Amino acid sequence: MSKWSALLRGRCAYNPAIQVLSPTLYLISVPLQGLMGYKERRTRQWRYYTLTGSRLLSPVREPEKLHQWLELESFVNPSQEWHDARMTIEGDIVPAKVVNVFKDLLETSIKTRGLTNKVSVLESVGTAVRVAVETSEAQIEVKLVPTVELMNYWPKRARWPRLFRRWPSTERARCIKSFGFNLMASSNYHWLLSFSRAEQVLLSNIDEDGGCRRKCYRVVRQLKEDGWCPGSKPVITAFHLQTLLFWTCEKYPCTRDWKDFRGCVLRLVQKLHKCVSQHYLRHYFIRSHNLLKYSNTNELDEVAKKINHFLENPGHLC
Repeated sequence: MSKWSALLRGRCAYNPAIQVLSPTLYLISVPLQGLMGYKERRTRQWRYYTLTGSRLLSPVREPEKLHQWLELESFVNPSQEWHDARMTIEGDIVPAKVVNVFKDLLETSIKTRGLTNKVSVLESVGTAVRVAVETSEAQIEVKLVPTVELMNYWPKRARWPRLFRRWPSTERARCIKSFGFNLMASSNYHWLLSFSRAEQVLLSNIDEDGGCRRKCYRVVRQLKEDGWCPGSKPVITAFHLQTLLFWTCEKYPCTRDWKDFRGCVLRLVQKLHKCVSQHYLRHYFIRSHNLLKYSNTNELDEVAKKINHFLENPGHLC
């Protein structure tokens, strides 16, 4: 807990396991042990079970583009605890059941370590485990997500890098893919694909040519937090802005494209306005998935109005 607090206060180096969704809302992926040697394989098509193990007459819905099933057979010799019926059904590792076990262990750990005055588990909707953490500055909310880390493996559905693109370089893209991806327990039946390590590598040294990409990102993020989309649960998060930055870097790969700071900020803001207005922002690695698909459209429209007002009179950016 003390390590988390230090990280959340920004006193440690960037950690890909932590996503800052807003100034008071964080998402932390908690790595799961005992699952090694992952290999993508064709899974059976239909599932006819409930979360309690009962049989269904019709199959459970198939996973969406950014989700997948996870079978024990996908791993080479998983540890024995993963065969426990508390976490699996018919050979599937079920996210909702894993989260239940994790939540029980978390509550026990908070009590046994005497942290009940600093950390409390909040009521949750769905599979999220939410905790309130008292820091020296303020109370923050943290979403804890059990995560399977899959190193040195790149999912077939993530067709990246795209052909004829000049950013990032071929060598850098190869390095990024070697970091693999994660599967996060964020829904009842299906695991969410996450590329946090790859995103960290993309962000690191993003301005090694002397450009202002990261500075532009920070300015736009501050504008969002201060006026366009404030609050603890914003409809547009730092992750959305990061994705937008990647797409913009890909479209404008040259050093000369990132020399005019004011112009670059306005370009990023214009692209954000377009995405928010159209309720459409493609995931950077799985481009067929729209990150704004389930966002509140009324909130998006309100943000679009605020951004448009800014673009009409951007004032002094530097």
